[in-house]
Amino acid sequence: MSDATLAGQFFDAAIDLLRRARDEEAERIAEAGALLADTVESGGRLFAFGAGHSSLAAQDVVYRAGGLALMNLLAVPGVVGVDVMPATLGSALERVDGLARAVLDSSPLRAGDALVIVSLSGRNALPVEMALTARARGVRVIGVTSVAYAGQTSSRHTSGTYLKDHCDVVLDSKIAVGDAELTLDTIPAPFAPASTVVTSALLQAVVATAAGVLADRGTEPPLLRSGNVDGGHEWNGRVMTEYGDRIFYRR
Repeated sequence: MSDATLAGQFFDAAIDLLRRARDEEAERIAEAGALLADTVESGGRLFAFGAGHSSLAAQDVVYRAGGLALMNLLAVPGVVGVDVMPATLGSALERVDGLARAVLDSSPLRAGDALVIVSLSGRNALPVEMALTARARGVRVIGVTSVAYAGQTSSRHTSGTYLKDHCDVVLDSKIAVGDAELTLDTIPAPFAPASTVVTSALLQAVVATAAGVLADRGTEPPLLRSGNVDGGHEWNGRVMTEYGDRIFYRR
């Protein structure tokens, strides 16, 4: 089998997942977009969190051209991306009870804000505890996860619950357990993960929806422009000045 054939199979699998997410999650995307719009209008702040590779989708909506300027990254040292050494430490930290509560205690997150939590499996202590604790403090939570994991894996949180059990809105990425779309007789392990593609698309769809909802209500969405187009920096400066008390990635 040629590499080109495998590449084509991956694209087909990813496109199929994107279509499923578009068609099957449309109602939840609309709910999540409205939740973000409500938060913006009510003076709340927006935050996104993901651990390990799930952090890629969270970072994709923070300080992004065409994105909402109010979206801030809720960072947990050692688990954002794979830059911690050794990389396996990040996976271990996701299973530590109490870490999420400690992070929220020292974060600017407060009642009336909205928090997007990305976790493919939704089974580890960190995302579960973060969602549970945030909601108890009056924060609205949007979870992006693969619901399939709840039926095929055991929870790693003391409550026995999953991320999906502690959210105002749950977006199902449809990713199969194991996050690998391809198999081959000559390769002993499944390969070609698509979770980042699908999760990022879901979140960008939510942001687009939020912008549209705000516009429909007569509110200019606080969107950023690319700094690589003429006038982009001036535009962003205006937005950041207007919403400076709700933007934390500049401090």
